[in-house]
Amino acid sequence: MDFLLQNWMLVLVALVSGGMLLWPAIGGGAGGAKVSVSEAVQLINREKAVLIDVCEPAEFAAGHPVGARSVPLGSLESSKALPANKALPVVVVCQTGARASRAAATLRKLGYENAKVLAGGLAAWREANLPIEKQNGKQNDKPSEKQKSA
Repeated sequence: MDFLLQNWMLVLVALVSGGMLLWPAIGGGAGGAKVSVSEAVQLINREKAVLIDVCEPAEFAAGHPVGARSVPLGSLESSKALPANKALPVVVVCQTGARASRAAATLRKLGYENAKVLAGGLAAWREANLPIEKQNGKQNDKPSEKQKSA
């Protein structure tokens, strides 16, 4: 007991650092569960997950994962593009993952308990060389050799 009283500062630092390490596991963060690109593809292929892009319309038109539905973050609560079956997994994507975290939290409040965030967003999707399409319907599966060298 004397040790604890004499070294209260060390005990406090140990407790705070331990709490900070456990916080992500306990709280799940603001956005909740994040999935990697490969986990997202598995959810889409095996469990019929719906891919929701919460970018603004101009960003969506510039490039989005193939098959993604455009539901801008601001219109998420009133959107008709969300799946009717709230039990389906929903993978939320944006450019970097920041907006997707807020969108996933909103979706959970709307009853979509399986809402997940694509970790790294569209940047991670591109890095994994997965197909991207633009609003005009062009598909850009993989960078060409000219694009790689540029």
